[in-house]
Amino acid sequence: MSKVSAINIGINEKDRKKVADGLSRMLADTYTLYLKTHNFHWNVTGPMFQTLHLMFMTQYNEMWLAVDLVAERIRSLGYPAPGTYKEFAALTRIKDSSGTINAKEMIKQLVAGQETVVRTAREVLPIAEKAGDQPTVDLLSARMEVHEKNAWMLRSLLEE
Repeated sequence: MSKVSAINIGINEKDRKKVADGLSRMLADTYTLYLKTHNFHWNVTGPMFQTLHLMFMTQYNEMWLAVDLVAERIRSLGYPAPGTYKEFAALTRIKDSSGTINAKEMIKQLVAGQETVVRTAREVLPIAEKAGDQPTVDLLSARMEVHEKNAWMLRSLLEE
């Protein structure tokens, strides 16, 4: 079996590791929010059922595609992407929910989750910038835009 050649993409190993670690937190937050959003899609009830059911589906489908982009960026940097519930639970800052909750509480929790993903991306962004890792900077910027917009749309549903 041949040995894989060293990665030489213009980012040193120490910086690639820091970026990959940050992206691993981003991946865990995104996957956890994906799962929570999918759960709420299945279990939402009430007068806003149709609106929320469709909105949640749009959001979880987008996140399902996004987790692949984040994981593949980690791999491109030369590190394994976390991919188990145990790893995600250890890395994420998104709070789990349990029991039956109403639609308004679902929305509040999803706003908090969207904002958590944005904060994680903002924490990783300067690490990627310092490393000169433009692909990661671009990925994080795009993810922040999506999650900020989702948070705004969800938050607007809470206004009376």
